[in-house]
Amino acid sequence: MNTATRHRLADLLAIMARLRDPQHGCPWDVQQDFSTIAPYTIEEAYEVADAIDRCDWQDLRDELGDLLLQVVFHAQMAKEQGLFDFDDVVHAISDKMLRRHPHVFGDAVYASGEEQKQAWEQIKASERAAKGDAQDDSALAGVSRGRPAWQRAWTLQQRAATVGFEWPGHRPVIEKLHEELAEVDAEFEAGADPSRLEDEIGDVLFVAVNLARHAGVDVTRALKHANAKFERRFRWMEQRAAADGKPLSALTLAQQEALWRRAKTEEL
Repeated sequence: MNTATRHRLADLLAIMARLRDPQHGCPWDVQQDFSTIAPYTIEEAYEVADAIDRCDWQDLRDELGDLLLQVVFHAQMAKEQGLFDFDDVVHAISDKMLRRHPHVFGDAVYASGEEQKQAWEQIKASERAAKGDAQDDSALAGVSRGRPAWQRAWTLQQRAATVGFEWPGHRPVIEKLHEELAEVDAEFEAGADPSRLEDEIGDVLFVAVNLARHAGVDVTRALKHANAKFERRFRWMEQRAAADGKPLSALTLAQQEALWRRAKTEEL
């Protein structure tokens, strides 16, 4: 294939078909299935978000290509099994966007963003009914289980809030967080049963998501910042210890804590 040619989508589809060819393709690609590729799909989506977070637009271009490759990979495997092909994917999402935006592609008029949001949920409910999904009138209906756990927690809480099941502000959420932490402490004191600890720590995390929601803080972004801050400070500790002729592991916990406090003081 001439690498000087500016490739199109059709080229990418042909490349993937060749990679999956049982006789002349790549052995690794041929061996894959939906379940083995799914983790890569999730990883590539996170790589896209990371490039955006870093404002690295050239990297974003490359990461979007990697994500598109995942779609093409799944579509090729589906085509081989007679399930659907890439054109079917394009048709399905195009049809969905047209259907879900009647105010753009039709005559619908919404008086507010909230009215549009309600209409969006009604359209989605109609889609589920059309697919023959069991009738579910719960405010929590349709919350995807495929989302990251914290995102699903956020959405469940938002949905519950639509029917008034919502704390009036951040203060009761903080009080609830203290309550849940006390229950975790009680489980440790009682012998730290793994299943009970998992349950109680899960409650802590769920309430922490609720606190972030009340604060209008994106959980992923906040945790990314915390990760970066920890890594920055920890690397500084390693460098300081090395400058004194010792690995960080040779220091006592008290000495390490002293370095950590210095790192915080210097606002690393």
